[in-house]
Formats: sequence, structure tokens, C-alpha cells
Amino acid sequence: MKKILLVISAMLTIAIAFGGCATKGDLEEVQAREKAMAVKADQAAQDAEAAREAADEAIRKADEAVSRAEEAERRAEERERIAEEKERMAEEKARIAEEKAKKADETFQKSMKK
Repeated sequence: MKKILLVISAMLTIAIAFGGCATKGDLEEVQAREKAMAVKADQAAQDAEAAREAADEAIRKADEAVSRAEEAERRAEERERIAEEKERMAEEKARIAEEKAKKADETFQKSMKK
């Protein structure tokens, strides 16, 4: 009876030992999973690089838009300044013309009194 138990125990031990070892198929499956993960990691890295490049391009375009807006604002301020200067000069000319008209009217009035 002891021999039978010993043989059964030995067989169970051997079966467990061989069943617990990785087979060639298991190793190939692990390698396939590793390759798939490597491919996914490479794709993720490429996607991240593309996203970084897109962000850089967006930043560059935003900077250009800001520059154009600042230039447009500067030109608008310059035009406003020129318009104000022209308006001031027109008012000055109108004032001078009005003074001349008054003088001419006064001269006319004096000549009419004589």
C-alpha cells in the first residue's frame, strides 16, 4: 500500500511539474503579446509626436495672428491720429476762413457807411 501511494504521489508530482512549465506555445503567445504591445507603444509615440507637431503649428499660427492683430491695431491708431490731425487742421482753416469772412464783412460794412 505504501508503494502504491508513493507511485501515485510521484506521478502527481511529475504531472504537476510538467503542467506548471511553460510550453512552446505559451512562450510564442507571450512573445506575440510583447510584439503587439511594442507596436502599440510605437503607434502611441508617433501619435504623440504628431500631436506635438500640430500643437507647435497651432502656436505658430496663433503667434502670427497676434502679430497681424497688433500691426492692424498700430495702423488703425496711426490712421486715427492722422484723421484727428486733419480734423484739427480743417477746424483751424475754418476758423481762419471765418475770421477772414468777418474782416471782409467789417470792411464791407465800413465801406458801405462811407
